[in-house]
Amino acid sequence: MEIQGFIGEVLYWVRALLDYLLTPWFFYQAAIIAVLFLAARVLSWRIEPKLEERARLIKGNPGLLRVVIALLRRIDWILFSFFLFIALTVMRSVTWPSRSHFIAITLSLSFAWLFVSVLSRVIRNRLLARVLSWLAWICAALVILDLDDEAVIFLDSLGLTIGQMRLSVLLVLKAALFLFLAVWLAVGVGRFLDNQVQKSDELTPSIRVLIGKVVKIGLILLAGMVALSSVGIDLTALTVFSGAVGLGLGFGLQKVISNFISGIIILLDKSIKPGDTISLEGTFGWIRELRARFVSVVTRDGREYLIPNEDFITHRVINWSFSDELVRLDVNFGVSYDSDPHEVSALAIAAARAVERVEDDRTPVCWLTGFGDSSLDFVLRFWIDDPQKGLTNVRGQVLLALWDTFKENGINIPYPHREIIMKETASLDGSKS
Repeated sequence: MEIQGFIGEVLYWVRALLDYLLTPWFFYQAAIIAVLFLAARVLSWRIEPKLEERARLIKGNPGLLRVVIALLRRIDWILFSFFLFIALTVMRSVTWPSRSHFIAITLSLSFAWLFVSVLSRVIRNRLLARVLSWLAWICAALVILDLDDEAVIFLDSLGLTIGQMRLSVLLVLKAALFLFLAVWLAVGVGRFLDNQVQKSDELTPSIRVLIGKVVKIGLILLAGMVALSSVGIDLTALTVFSGAVGLGLGFGLQKVISNFISGIIILLDKSIKPGDTISLEGTFGWIRELRARFVSVVTRDGREYLIPNEDFITHRVINWSFSDELVRLDVNFGVSYDSDPHEVSALAIAAARAVERVEDDRTPVCWLTGFGDSSLDFVLRFWIDDPQKGLTNVRGQVLLALWDTFKENGINIPYPHREIIMKETASLDGSKS
């Protein structure tokens, strides 16, 4: 009966609309609207580039710039609404209000679309912003056309009963709207609280990241429950359904859940933290960020590796700055046998200490490690406190310092010598070959 009543109401309004469309004053208003819209578009083509060029001069306030640009991109609708307002004011002063009713409706719809389209620019996802703007404008249009009550009755009549709960199209739409707004608000509040926590110097980096993640996830879950409860959905009625869905997700998303739990374990045991220098299966770099599913590691060549959290639990990880950032490096070299090994050790230590990144608090050492085939073999050991700046480059600097020092003091770095001995062999007939 409710559907039949809605259809009858729609047919009534269709007949009334057809009767109204056949009146002369409707064509006059339609012509006025078309002319005003064309004039607004032509003017916007001339005005918008100049205004946008001036708006780009706004510096230091990206939020304000985003709103201004959104308004300028709708300059045609702003002009159109302004022209409609002037036309409506003039027509109501010279003729009956009923003869400008269509212009009044168009003005209301135009202003609603302008407001919704500008407000939707807050959402960065273009597709989501467009869908929400259209839905919001349709709702506003139903209110303007005084069809909101009939639409609510119609949407509420389309539904089915699940157990003791009746699920209608209206309830689903309301739940989706409230859920989106609640989650959007929760994400914004969670991001703000996370930024405040990250500024705290009293907490370690790992604890700051853990608190931020817990706050974000907790706010999102709370927002979801509040949104569903506010539209009248009994959460206990969804227990069986959510249990089945959770079981299916548990089997299908094992890796995702494993990485999530591994991320929590990493944050709790503080094995790695943002800023640490790590090595994992040939990847050497510093940790930029800890996420719920992966760890962002930036290498010296600018590449950013997104390594799953599970790898930091199941694989061997070298954390160069776990307890402190002091790292010892070894440089192997050899000198000729006619060099004094005592002098070579002293010169090597002095050369290493001349490099800027080598720690002065821990004196480098140089040891004779063996008598090689062509050289006296040495190992030079020194310490650095900034492994995140790279290891190969500091080794190269130390090797260059050794080369310069040995060259100034007449110490040669040998290269391998090979001797080939040619022997004569006697043939079977006794001749030599």
